[in-house]
Amino acid sequence: MKLILLGAPGAGKGTQAEVICERFNIPTISTGNIIREALKSGTEMGIRAKSFVDAGKLVPDEVVIGIIQERLAKDDCSNGFVLDGFPRTIPQAEALDKMGIAIDKVIDIEVPDEVIVERMSGRRVCESCGASYHLVYNKPDVDGVCSKCGGTLVQRKDDHPDTVKERLKVYHDQTEPLKGYYSKQGKLYVVEGHEDVASTTKRVLAAIEA
Repeated sequence: MKLILLGAPGAGKGTQAEVICERFNIPTISTGNIIREALKSGTEMGIRAKSFVDAGKLVPDEVVIGIIQERLAKDDCSNGFVLDGFPRTIPQAEALDKMGIAIDKVIDIEVPDEVIVERMSGRRVCESCGASYHLVYNKPDVDGVCSKCGGTLVQRKDDHPDTVKERLKVYHDQTEPLKGYYSKQGKLYVVEGHEDVASTTKRVLAAIEA
């Protein structure tokens, strides 16, 4: 089972990737994670990526694609995988096709922008232990104080409404066109994301097993 998870930042892809990984016993391939792994392990592509990371630049497509190709060649991907965060653009999707990798299904988790902005801007994270809370859905026992360790809760820069809106704009401009790309291939399955994670999971698994 070779899958791609699509969805805007804050749509809950990471949580769904974990469930799929456990259910089907296949690895989740997250772009950020494998780039960090490649940097650490010092592979040829990792060394190339390091020069861009050290310079504070985005890792170019050709290097990201090379790192993905290295990762997918490992034994644990022989029965399938979940790609989370790749491809992000049409050229990356075309490169994946050129590798000869036949994707079975593309699951697109749809959540309205206004819901994502509320969901992410309401998130607070403990400075000390990293525990996550939400001003509406998962409040701490005491405002601004971590219920686990007593640390101070802060809003991450990535979760500021203006930052979230900018990330959503980039998603709509660069990544959303992938829906049309995979729809033409008959591989796109759209799932409505719900606040109740279990409901979203049920729909995602139903789409995969359809």
